[in-house]
Amino acid sequence: MRLTKFTDLALRAVMRLAAAGPAENLTTREVAEAVDVPHAHMAKAITRLRHLGVLDTRRGRGGGLELTALGRRASVGWLVRELEGEEEVVSCDGGPSGPPCPLRAACLLRQALRAAQQAFYATLDPLTVDDLVESPTGPVLIGLVGHRAP
Repeated sequence: MRLTKFTDLALRAVMRLAAAGPAENLTTREVAEAVDVPHAHMAKAITRLRHLGVLDTRRGRGGGLELTALGRRASVGWLVRELEGEEEVVSCDGGPSGPPCPLRAACLLRQALRAAQQAFYATLDPLTVDDLVESPTGPVLIGLVGHRAP
């Protein structure tokens, strides 16, 4: 299974925020620079994470991004499901890409891929966002400095 770049960005954002100290008020731009992605892409991921209740945003002086309690204890499996959706790995119904697969009524591959997808999520379910920033990852995240030009 392959994650979308959007999910990758969102996971990087929550990891960087989980590693942040209580006095560190990171902005979307700072998180984007730290993980070396365009600000506009990170802003979309931050918006989605805010809608999921994983982080709060504060404007103005002293503002920034902060993980919520839900964000810290969220299951990585849950978060990936929310960001990716639970569509099947392969679409057998055709749609705009072509006609339906002629094997769809009796296909064992579709069932195996669905089971593999569920196993993928089940592996991520016990992990929390806080687990992802334990040493050695947390200190590396804190030390990240953006490489993009302003």
